[in-house]
Amino acid sequence: MPTLLLAGDVMTGRGVDQILPSPGDPRLEEPSVDDARTYVELAEAANGPIPRPVAFPYVWGEALAEPEWSGADVRIVNLETSITRSEERWPAKGIHYRMSPENVACLTAARIEVCVLANNHVLDHGRPGLLETLDSLGRAGIQVTGAGVDLAHARRPAVVELAGGGRVVVLAFGTKECGIPPSWAATPARSGVDLVRRLDDETAAEIGERVRRVKRPGDVVVASIHWGTNWGWEVPPDHVRFAHRLVDAGVDVVHGHSSHHVRPIEVYRGRLVLYGCGDFIDDYEGIEGYETYRDDLVLAYLAKVDPARGELERLRMRPFRIRNMRLVRATPGEAGWLVETLNRISGGESRFDVSGDGALTLRLPARRSP
Repeated sequence: MPTLLLAGDVMTGRGVDQILPSPGDPRLEEPSVDDARTYVELAEAANGPIPRPVAFPYVWGEALAEPEWSGADVRIVNLETSITRSEERWPAKGIHYRMSPENVACLTAARIEVCVLANNHVLDHGRPGLLETLDSLGRAGIQVTGAGVDLAHARRPAVVELAGGGRVVVLAFGTKECGIPPSWAATPARSGVDLVRRLDDETAAEIGERVRRVKRPGDVVVASIHWGTNWGWEVPPDHVRFAHRLVDAGVDVVHGHSSHHVRPIEVYRGRLVLYGCGDFIDDYEGIEGYETYRDDLVLAYLAKVDPARGELERLRMRPFRIRNMRLVRATPGEAGWLVETLNRISGGESRFDVSGDGALTLRLPARRSP
């Protein structure tokens, strides 16, 4: 049975890019910050000096030492940055993320197989920046989905062949509510992202038809969706219904992201639904105002899925804390806070524990007879 390693937003641009071996131009045009190195200084003020430059694996820190990381069959993240030196900035957008193409090795250092690009930062530096992003990832041997040179390309799934047979198939799309400008939507004649305009049954059925065209026996299909607000525990009812309709239409794992912190987890008809994975790598360390959400605590989600039935067999979550712009193992107290929070916000039959090795585990509900 394949094990999928899923993570939320990997934001290797801006401050993170500045500590890597080949940083890009640090100039920013944000309302309050005009230099990306300011974010490094904020992190250092909070937790001490950060060496510069760092080696490419640095930002992943202790995550790479975990056996689950190397043991996963496929590693999937939402890459929330452009990879470009383009000086074009999307107008009327306050925040622009980019990483130097020469720093793409920070992704290959973590053995990332699939980068989801259907998000609200991939075109921050214009369509030239998107094209350079696609080229940089392609040259690095990393598959992408959710954005492309046209709509057909943006909708092309990432397909990872598994050593034991079968495949992991990833489709990705995003919504306007998470900040994707409508003008970023890919069309048959224009590059962009696969933008979902309505979270309704008709859209779910259309995605289900795409799933049916690509899914083979033994495949595990992941629908990766960028949706919702940055902050807040609640999941809107239309998100729940849409996730359920995706599962009804043949999706095995719903990989939701956009929130900067963890959101509820559900098992629906035996399938895993992650409503908001939270950030995994970012440059928010030292920024004040949302401490109650503990966005410095992040999770790597390790889902073992039965390819014959598409059902979740096991979910382990490895907790980390972002410190000095790298991932360090969460303390027992921090893991306990995450478990308490997930138990409080997930509701229903989703209950979580901390295992003896410090990982979080989901108590799977008893399977119902067909």
